[in-house]
Amino acid sequence: MVGPPVLDSVVPVSGDGGTLEAYRSMEPIVRAGIQFAGTVLVAMMVLGLLQTYGARSVTKSRRSPIISWCIGLPALLVVAGLASTGYLIADTSVGIFFGIPMVILGVTVLPVVTAIGFTAIGRTIASRFGADRLWVGVLVGALISGLAGLSLPATVILAGLAGALGLGASIRVLFGGVGTARPDDRTVPPANKI
Repeated sequence: MVGPPVLDSVVPVSGDGGTLEAYRSMEPIVRAGIQFAGTVLVAMMVLGLLQTYGARSVTKSRRSPIISWCIGLPALLVVAGLASTGYLIADTSVGIFFGIPMVILGVTVLPVVTAIGFTAIGRTIASRFGADRLWVGVLVGALISGLAGLSLPATVILAGLAGALGLGASIRVLFGGVGTARPDDRTVPPANKI
């Protein structure tokens, strides 16, 4: 009687030899260091290049994290799905036209919003200890990201939560000023005028 075939080796995730398997094969302390350094670098670049937008996204995600997660989680699934679909169809005849822009979208959006999310989480934790500054949030968020690197499931869960938080807040900041003005820009009629 012949049964189903047994896989003796790990099936690579990507066509170039399994980038995920190479990442998993690293020592946990090396993964933690890479994730810490990567988070600090991306967060500094994002918050340095997009100064107003990045700081407003961090503030928005801290003020109402549940709304940001509710908006960001479906959006994160869409962006990650588009990026992975683009990666899969990149080798086909239509892949050059459709796949490469989808991969570029995912590669540019996902690290940016994940860095914003980790910064918001780090700033929230740091504010509990009396240090409510943006650079402290970057360092604490990167430390959390590095600690998550000790375990691959923790990395996936925390990066997903931070990405959803950052993407939801970024969408809210991007589309927040379309319909109404900021509250401090409102004009109120003077009192006691006839």
